[in-house]
Amino acid sequence: MLILFLVFLVPLLARAALYAAGNGPRSYRDADWSSTGVLPPARAFEPARVVIFTGTTGAWKGVFSVHSWVVLKRAGARDWTRYDVVGWGTPVRTNGWPADGRWYGNMPVAIADVSGPEAEKMIPKIETAVRDYTYSRAGDYKIWPGPNSNSFVATVLRAVPELDVMLPPNAVGRDFRPGFYAGLTDSRTGVEVNVYGYAGIKLAWAEGIEVNLLGLVAGLDLRHPALKLPGFGRIGVDAPIDIALAK
Repeated sequence: MLILFLVFLVPLLARAALYAAGNGPRSYRDADWSSTGVLPPARAFEPARVVIFTGTTGAWKGVFSVHSWVVLKRAGARDWTRYDVVGWGTPVRTNGWPADGRWYGNMPVAIADVSGPEAEKMIPKIETAVRDYTYSRAGDYKIWPGPNSNSFVATVLRAVPELDVMLPPNAVGRDFRPGFYAGLTDSRTGVEVNVYGYAGIKLAWAEGIEVNLLGLVAGLDLRHPALKLPGFGRIGVDAPIDIALAK
């Protein structure tokens, strides 16, 4: 019990204290959703490109989780296309916000960024995964343990393993499974046991060591050394992305 308290509850209490002491927006209406300008205009960037973003969500949910989304453009396209899942109305949304927009006023982080012919090959797989997403009807969204926005992006990443990226540990819902699962991890570099996303364990080179308890993840990243803590995600060496946004 002491280990569970130290590993799972103490980080969440710390995150809650930071939220209470901060001056971030407390409601949807108060938040800034504008473009950050980290992506160029689509017509100014000729090659195909795929970017996976995460951004800390708002209000009390920000203590626990980030929100994730997918951005892409084909070669020569004049506009970016953004895919999200949200908890009201029809879950899957296209271009509901600027491609590189803030999420609840928080700066997004790119966890994958691929350009050129490699991205062009990925885009049909991504579009198929979005079109065939199982939980796309009104009422399908469940904030916990899923299927939610992170469950959606995790589904896309499973369909495009060549992206070679996992959502951060504090992307609650990424481990949602519609039942009991025992088998290879998404990276296929280790094994996983998972019960509806409520509890699970992973042992893998890419995912590292992860223990999921009620959707909260703690563990170690072995490939890019870091601690994984509930509420905070990864603390350690940043995982690289294929192309820096500054380019």
